[in-house]
Amino acid sequence: MIFFSHTFVDKPLIEPIAIQFSKIFGQSNIFYDSWSIQPGDGIIDKMSEGMSKCRFFFFFVSKNSLKSKMVQIEWQNMLMNSSKNENVKFIPIKLDDCLMPTILMQTLYIDVYGQGPEFAVRQMIDVVNGNNTFISGVQKFENIRGELRKISKFELKLTINAIAYSEPISRYYILTHNNEGEISYNVLGESMLQTGFDKNIKSSSGFITNAIYLGINRSVTPSFPIEVSLKSKNCQC
Repeated sequence: MIFFSHTFVDKPLIEPIAIQFSKIFGQSNIFYDSWSIQPGDGIIDKMSEGMSKCRFFFFFVSKNSLKSKMVQIEWQNMLMNSSKNENVKFIPIKLDDCLMPTILMQTLYIDVYGQGPEFAVRQMIDVVNGNNTFISGVQKFENIRGELRKISKFELKLTINAIAYSEPISRYYILTHNNEGEISYNVLGESMLQTGFDKNIKSSSGFITNAIYLGINRSVTPSFPIEVSLKSKNCQC
């Protein structure tokens, strides 16, 4: 059984993958709630049945799914099960620019966000078929991570951290839809820094946006992150 663990908010991304898998492996071999749980069925019972038969557990990781308590129960239980049962494979699928849970950092994930759905689905199929998914030059480790926390309607706190090793060059752009006069920012606890506001920056994906420039005269390490307070003056950040 192939189990698709996801939140309903992400269905527009998940359903085409589920349908493609059903054509290859058969619908009865795919646990996807839209067809695996029907009116009158006990939801918990059906999920437990699917998980008990599961050999490949695909956890679609996104900002939405990480907020879902039901999805959390699914993936944490199955992660524990896979650590005890070598016949069960637990495969994270990254859908957006979410921060991966720390416990999953040791697991190689399939990257829809970075590589696109077609490449990701090919890897997923290879995993189920037992084929080697390696393609030279595709997988890369991202040491710098950014985490946003909402403090209030008009304030965000950004933490820039190194995951595994020191990053000696601390030069960053914070992309924003706000104009220069609409947002203020403060780098917490730093004195040796350079800042600026650049307009109409073209991102790597092609869209045009504004950006706050930060240049910090120190390394970023796993135990010494950079923290930035962002406040919008008259609209949401």
